[in-house]
Amino acid sequence: MKKHLFILTLVITLVFAASLAGAAEKPLYPVGTIQLESTSVAAGVGISWGKGTFAFEGKTYPIDVKGLSVGTVGISKLSATGDVYNLKSAADVAGTYVAGGIGVAIAGGVKGLLARNDKGVVIDLKASQAGVSLNLGPEGFTINMK
Repeated sequence: MKKHLFILTLVITLVFAASLAGAAEKPLYPVGTIQLESTSVAAGVGISWGKGTFAFEGKTYPIDVKGLSVGTVGISKLSATGDVYNLKSAADVAGTYVAGGIGVAIAGGVKGLLARNDKGVVIDLKASQAGVSLNLGPEGFTINMK
């Protein structure tokens, strides 16, 4: 009985792993872009971003972003840009994003901070200034459409 349970568990694990591998074979391509700006950044502190924009299907939408942090001291203004993947409608960009590299294959490779929300939207976000790294807090970051 224990042997059968072990074999069943092994088969289920292999099928699950194969499905993840199959999903990774189809790379995602960007369908939108995102631009963010922040002022008065303190090192190691979560940032409440000022104004940002999200572009999708020829339209530009204003957004707010909260919860990102920066690993650099003394920045008074920070800009970040990114590509948006796996988006079906503009409203799907809103939500909380957490580290999302598992099972995600991005055409051209990851350029910065890779995060995914509960709707499957993936953002590859990078700071525009050289030497600045964006970090996720334990709760990730949140995007709200205005």
